[in-house]
Amino acid sequence: MNPIRAKFPYLPPRVGGLAELATNLGWSWSRDARGIFRSIDRLLWQQTRHNPILMLQRADRERLDACAADPGFLERYDALVSWAAHERTAEGAWFTQTFPDLAGLTVAYFCAEFGFHASVPIYSGGLGVLAGDHCKTASDLGVPLVGVGLLYRRGYFDQRLRLDGWQEDGDERLDPTTTPLVQLFAADGAPHLATVRTFGRTVHIGAWQMMVGRVPIYLLDTDLDANDPLDRDLTGRLYGEGLDLRLRQEWVLGVGGVRVLRALGVAPSVWHANEGHASFMMVERMRELVAGGTPVADAIGTVRAASVFTTHTPVPAGHDTFDLEQVERCTGPVWEDLGLERSQFFGLGRHHAVDQDRFHMTVLAIRLSRWVNGVSRRHGEESRRIWQGLWPGRRAEDVPIGHVTNGVHLATWMAQPIMYLLDRVLGTDWGLRLDRSDFWEEVLSLDAAQLWEAHRQLKGALLSLIREETRRRWADHWKEATHVVGAGTLLDPQAFTIGFARRFATYKRADLLFRDPERLRRLLVDDRRPVQIIFAGKAHPADDPGKGVLQHIYQYTRDPRFEGRV
Repeated sequence: MNPIRAKFPYLPPRVGGLAELATNLGWSWSRDARGIFRSIDRLLWQQTRHNPILMLQRADRERLDACAADPGFLERYDALVSWAAHERTAEGAWFTQTFPDLAGLTVAYFCAEFGFHASVPIYSGGLGVLAGDHCKTASDLGVPLVGVGLLYRRGYFDQRLRLDGWQEDGDERLDPTTTPLVQLFAADGAPHLATVRTFGRTVHIGAWQMMVGRVPIYLLDTDLDANDPLDRDLTGRLYGEGLDLRLRQEWVLGVGGVRVLRALGVAPSVWHANEGHASFMMVERMRELVAGGTPVADAIGTVRAASVFTTHTPVPAGHDTFDLEQVERCTGPVWEDLGLERSQFFGLGRHHAVDQDRFHMTVLAIRLSRWVNGVSRRHGEESRRIWQGLWPGRRAEDVPIGHVTNGVHLATWMAQPIMYLLDRVLGTDWGLRLDRSDFWEEVLSLDAAQLWEAHRQLKGALLSLIREETRRRWADHWKEATHVVGAGTLLDPQAFTIGFARRFATYKRADLLFRDPERLRRLLVDDRRPVQIIFAGKAHPADDPGKGVLQHIYQYTRDPRFEGRV
């Protein structure tokens, strides 16, 4: 049976195409696709947290039959099926029209996490969300891109707060049957497509494909019967505890990712490492070239010519470094396959001005990439300053690190009430005019009252969600009324509201607002102009200082002086 169709116990033949729509994440940024799924069962759509696969699995058969006999539903359905068929091709796409001479070429985009939708919980924060937005935009533009990552069956982690506000970590297991994942098999039917050696053992690597519009994403998986029990959980959790695990995950991502693409017949012309986690991808490509008879210097030049590296943070904690012996245990004597001495190989990842006894994944990627970029103009400047030591004698402004300013995928992140307002005022084709200055003049002319009404709708939706989440947690495991207050049940729909949604890492300074608690209290509880703050996020399981920041803020949610406004 078709593996996509097998996910659904029942779909009337007339609307069988809902299976293909639900299993390509292109639905998640199509207003028409979201609308048709919502119309099948609005309550179930909410209960399944906008997961169309899970909703269709649970939907009442009589309701599905009724949709299949409803002329209005079928008209919308047929239009969507036609749209989806067009989206599976690159016909008429920007890239195809702008660069017809590049037809048939492919970009491989390696990243440790991808944030596409909440129903696929294999991301933790900004890096993954940005990677997801890159892939969605590549799909919209028709850029021939494939993504490579890891399948974290236990996701990042689930979170629960104790009565004292300390974060407890739990598992949130990913179920492939309720996600748009399709397992790939070798030509002989084997569940693994490649192997790598690490810590003295052979690890078999399987892969799952997930379509994001036009872009295929390949997620690597070591949870296979052929693997040693110690290796089956290698890809189990995103950013799991321990540097050994992190290092082995990065070895699997980089080396295993290249080998899986080769097994699938994918031959990229450009290789993009999104952060240093993916740097071993460059080492594996060097190994391939040297094994084929290319001299080492030429192999390095060839790899560099086709490699792009994006660095995301100026904070030291954001750059992975490993002990040299730790790397050797993970990779084995890989330098022999590269035609290098041990010291030469480690020199590729050594920063001579800082931590000479550590192997820097960012340094490795910089040395083996032709193009390196930060993620904003200011970050580009800071990155040139930070890594100036890799170019002795060169001024910081002459360091070859550029920048590409982070953006967002508009169709994912712009709220529907705002989009409908733009439809009414600017026409439904406004999304095609974003790069024109006169369009932004039109935006500035929007009626303030209409814009404010859309804002009020969205604020009401947020507070409604907060109340529903609070009700669910109160029924499940909360034991004290102060928990309910701290979850936002006393928030005022009319009050000015500030949101803080980030990971609870100490350097993000979530508790900076509380440096002067009394001044903040006066601002929040002002009778005429009250202010309220909503915090969302979690600390890494191994980051006790980050958990301490969260707990510190949580104490203010229980403080009656703040009147439930935190």
